[in-house]
Amino acid sequence: IHLVLLDVMMPVMDGVAATAKIREFSNVPIILLTAKSETEDKVLGLNVGADDYITKPFVPVEVLARVRSQLRRYASLGSHQTEPDSLTIGGISMDDRTKTVTVEGESVSLTPTEYAILHLLMSNPGKVYSTKTLYEAVWREAALGSEGSVAVHIRHLREKIEINPSEPRYLKVMWGQGYKLEGEKK
Repeated sequence: IHLVLLDVMMPVMDGVAATAKIREFSNVPIILLTAKSETEDKVLGLNVGADDYITKPFVPVEVLARVRSQLRRYASLGSHQTEPDSLTIGGISMDDRTKTVTVEGESVSLTPTEYAILHLLMSNPGKVYSTKTLYEAVWREAALGSEGSVAVHIRHLREKIEINPSEPRYLKVMWGQGYKLEGEKK
């Protein structure tokens, strides 16, 4: 995602709350669209992290120009970071171009689901992912009763990447919270 265009008045979560949530993990440009033209509304939106604020009614050409401006600024200031092609945490190396994983120099064969879980965890070392969040990120669907499925994949992944799966060095469980990958990023 290179830019977010949000309406302030959305049904489940309003655009201002969504902007605040997005700012917790991303610096992607955010433009708010709204029928609210009060100064306080604009200031609130900009204070929570929006980069621009457009009031309705608007001219589509102006919105397009503002989107291009934000994208240009985002790219030119170096804030747009591409995912690295390879990741290394401790003795685990992953090459996303070839979809290969090695542990201490030895090739490891992973299923696509195991690979996706490991990629997510290696991209964010130390970050704890709940079972629900892991499921939704990897399977890309709602996590309804997914706890067992995630646990099975984590167990299989541990068997493949850990020297002693019963005492994992990398793939840790945070009881009652979820899973994380520990190790020094190289």
